[in-house]
Amino acid sequence: MRQLLYTVSLITLLLPQTLSAQETGEPLYLSMEEAMGLAVKNNVQAKNARLNIDKQKAVNAEVSGLALPNIKAKGEFNDYINPIQSFVPAEFIGGPPGTFVAVPFTPKFSSTASVTGTQILFDGSVMVALQARNALMKLYQQSSQLTDEEIKYNIQKAYQAIVVAHRQSKILDESIAFARSIANDFNAMYEAGFVEKIEADRIMVQVNNLASDSLKVHNMLDISMQMLKYQMGIDNEMNIQLTDTSIEEQIEDAEMLMLRDLNFAKRTDYNLLQTQLKLNEYDLKRHKLSGLPSLAVFGSAAYTYASNTFADVFDKQYIFYSLVGVQLNIPIFDGLQRHNRVKQAKISVMQTRNNIENLELGIAFQKNQSTTQLNNALLTMRNEQRNLDLAKNVLHLAREKYKAGVGSNIEVSQAQTEMLRAQNNYFQALLDAANAKADLKKALGEY
Repeated sequence: MRQLLYTVSLITLLLPQTLSAQETGEPLYLSMEEAMGLAVKNNVQAKNARLNIDKQKAVNAEVSGLALPNIKAKGEFNDYINPIQSFVPAEFIGGPPGTFVAVPFTPKFSSTASVTGTQILFDGSVMVALQARNALMKLYQQSSQLTDEEIKYNIQKAYQAIVVAHRQSKILDESIAFARSIANDFNAMYEAGFVEKIEADRIMVQVNNLASDSLKVHNMLDISMQMLKYQMGIDNEMNIQLTDTSIEEQIEDAEMLMLRDLNFAKRTDYNLLQTQLKLNEYDLKRHKLSGLPSLAVFGSAAYTYASNTFADVFDKQYIFYSLVGVQLNIPIFDGLQRHNRVKQAKISVMQTRNNIENLELGIAFQKNQSTTQLNNALLTMRNEQRNLDLAKNVLHLAREKYKAGVGSNIEVSQAQTEMLRAQNNYFQALLDAANAKADLKKALGEY
């Protein structure tokens, strides 16, 4: 019995030290806002979302280039190993009439240096692409914002869960310390012959149960902290300390939050769909305008020379020529391809509008559901808080009676068990209320 008591006492005494030894170095103190900011900065999804914005800037610059002149330079050198020949009447070169001879009309060597340029004057597809640039950029910005909001939401819940687990572990450590002192007293009295073995064993059961609960809480706390570090994108070996330890203060304004009206424009996912609708309308417009004629101007200037002697290609003076022109392309019939593309684009617009209507219904449901859950969570939390206060008073009186010698360890053990149960219920209700508030803020689009 003494060996068992010593082993349990040693485990409960060294457990907090063992867990804290896993994290070394100067601690990093983080408020909830700082934790959310760190996660947004380091999270891979958030980084990629910001990179998508930079990528879209490059795409927009590329689209802008469609409206600018397109200029190309070209240099060409040809060596006709077997020059092209044509048959001509032999009598043209003094041959017998009625016969033909092969005469090369292409010199063996030729070279050309040219510059060409084109400029679009009107093209419906290009015009719509230029108009859609800002909407595309807005789409990626809203997508990045939506990613950041989801990360903040997850960090907020993880942060609060760790704070609650910390408070649970502290109360368990206090309970273990008191139970251990009682166990030591009873073990001494048992050895002195003042109490029976069953009484000493009964208090040891309580110590074992508390040690098991403490181990579970500390393990859960360690895993939760590792998950929080992962979400924030920091080294798992870094020692961090959370500074916003009062969840009660964070839910003080929860009742005021339930009175706020729903505004769809505050929801990033709603605005994202609105932007998508605008882009689909641009796409529809693009396909419609693709049936209009397109107009462009072009010009070209070149130096060219040809010779049967390689040296003359570079020594003789080149022939210069230039031209300018206007090109008008008029689509007449494309096998109804444009008609079907327009039809598909119209369907995409209708689908997006349906999605917007469905999201409005979903957001309204989320708001009503979150309000109800928060209201119930607040009522439960206040009731569990009253139960916890009563359980603490009962435990305090039981301990005082035990210290005064007018109470029993069974009474203390029962009061301890009831207090721990009330404490667990209260912290769970507290965490439920904090999470319900976070859900309602998300439904209202407030971060």
